[in-house]
Amino acid sequence: MAMVRKFGKPDLFLTFTCSLSWFEVLNCMEGVQRPEDRPDIIIRVFNMKLKELLEDICKHGIFGTVLTYIYVIEFQKRGLPHAHILLTSDSESKIRTKDDIDKFVSAELPDPCTDLRLFQIVTKCMVHGPCGTININSPCMRETVLQKFSETIQG
Repeated sequence: MAMVRKFGKPDLFLTFTCSLSWFEVLNCMEGVQRPEDRPDIIIRVFNMKLKELLEDICKHGIFGTVLTYIYVIEFQKRGLPHAHILLTSDSESKIRTKDDIDKFVSAELPDPCTDLRLFQIVTKCMVHGPCGTININSPCMRETVLQKFSETIQG
C-alpha cells in the first residue's frame, strides 16, 4: 500500500511462467535426466530469465518508463515457479486508450503459412483449455475431476 500511496495504482499486471522445455534447462540435462529431476537448474534458469525480463521492462523500457515494480514468485503444485509482476508507469507511459493496449497486447494466432515456427510456439505455449466438464480429456483432468493446476502454493 505504501507504493500505491507514493506512486499510484499499478498499470500492468504480468505473469511470467517457467517452462520445462527452455533450451537452457534441457541443455543441462545429462544422460537420462529429465528437467523434473533437477529443480536446482529449473530455478536458476527461471531466476536468470526473470532478471532479463525485468531489465527489458525497467532499463530498456519495453512498456515505457516504469516508476516502480513489485513481484512475487509462487510455485504451482507441480513445482514450477511463476512470477506475478505489478508495474507502475510514469504519466507519459500510462495505458489510456484501446490503441495504447494494442501496442502491447496481441490476441491472434500467427499465420502458419508465413511463420510456422511462431504459430507452433503460440499454439503450444499460449493456447489453453478448455478444462473442466467441457473437456474431460484435457491434461488437467483425471477421472472427470479437475486435478492439476487447481491450486497455487506461495513460496
